[in-house]
Amino acid sequence: MTLTVESTARDQAAAVRRREISARELLELHLARIAKRNPLLNAIVSLDEERAREGALAADEALASGVEVGPLHGLPFAFKDTHEVAGWRTTYGSPLFADHVPDRDELLVERVRRAGVVVIGKTNVPEFAAGSHTFNTLFGTTLNPVDPSRSAGGSSGGAACALASGMVPLADGSDMGGSLRNPASFCGVVGLRPSLGRVPEWPQSNQWETTSVGGPMARNVGDLALLLSVLAGPDPRAPLALGDSGSSFAPPLSGSLSGLRVALSVDLGGAFEVDDEVAAIVSSSASVFGSVDSAHPDLSEADDTFRTLRAWHFQARFGALLAEHPDAFKQSLADNIRLGEALTGADVARAYAQRTTLSERMREFFSSYDVLVLPVSQVPPFPADQEFPTSINGQPMATYLDWMRAAYFITVTGCPAISVPFGHTASGLPVGIQIVAAHGRDRFLLEVAAAFEAAVAG
Repeated sequence: MTLTVESTARDQAAAVRRREISARELLELHLARIAKRNPLLNAIVSLDEERAREGALAADEALASGVEVGPLHGLPFAFKDTHEVAGWRTTYGSPLFADHVPDRDELLVERVRRAGVVVIGKTNVPEFAAGSHTFNTLFGTTLNPVDPSRSAGGSSGGAACALASGMVPLADGSDMGGSLRNPASFCGVVGLRPSLGRVPEWPQSNQWETTSVGGPMARNVGDLALLLSVLAGPDPRAPLALGDSGSSFAPPLSGSLSGLRVALSVDLGGAFEVDDEVAAIVSSSASVFGSVDSAHPDLSEADDTFRTLRAWHFQARFGALLAEHPDAFKQSLADNIRLGEALTGADVARAYAQRTTLSERMREFFSSYDVLVLPVSQVPPFPADQEFPTSINGQPMATYLDWMRAAYFITVTGCPAISVPFGHTASGLPVGIQIVAAHGRDRFLLEVAAAFEAAVAG
């Protein structure tokens, strides 16, 4: 088998371990692809080729010495530019942090580095990861690898684009309102928002606020499971972490669609507008599952819950910084932060009470169904020169959040959700479907997604 940058991450890692290819040779293959595609797509930022070559040499020397190596040993890796990597510039997509170089790894980075990757740089993000379109004043806009006139999604847009175009074999990300799932759908890769507590995070400004989670992206479900096996597992610094060890998510996956109880809903009973082409594609996934019910949980409180907690979280994190630098934030983010200033304790209490209700309702729903299927994004990839879609099927979208409800309604339930590539619009733009399972059933969700992926490839 000839190894290429399109080979699975599992094959690439196995080839390095078997010394069929060196980490240095594998790095050069990826650097050549980056040189070819990144100047147009702008997915990877803060690239440091010489430091990457030093890392690849160290990886080869470690393997030659006979020491036990990690499951990602020798794989080139670019961390999301909101994740702090010791010694590497981490800007959060903000000019206020243009020269910021952390002196320690955050937990997610610590685990991926320990697994043996060769760090090459960072992946582009929107300012402070706010919004599902990847652009900022430091590095510019990340473009869609299928159609560079279109958005790559966000906030993990650089990660999804780099994956889809063969610049990296795996990628990390984070997801508050859809930031792992939306760019995966837009770029034709796989993105998982894990169950709350599945991928612990440290340090955090508020370790009890759980709308945002870290997670994996990959070009296929098996590779995603490999990365999740590295990211998952308890840590004493993260008191809300689930207790399952990371190894319990490692491939191979052996799921089946036979007998699966599937609920499919295009719009959760009219809760949001969905582009007609996207709706038709998601509906057609019923033929792959074989038997589905048209059913959905009642998530009517999700919109208020998410927007209240997001504004509260943003004000807590960025309020003082915005007051000090009022002109250094994009307008949509500044407006979202200021919304948080007007919230009362009663508002936040209401949001948490509603979130509890939503969680209970999902638990009850999943006593009747194994998975819920719905759109990832309510639109296909939109023009890259727009900040967000301003209308869907002629219905106006007033804010940069309105078109993301299909993703963030699931966020506030705490359930794991995966975006799996499924179809394309008439103009060839990728569309994924979102598969959701009960909280804690991440392994089961991966097995269903792998079975669905295999059936589509079929």
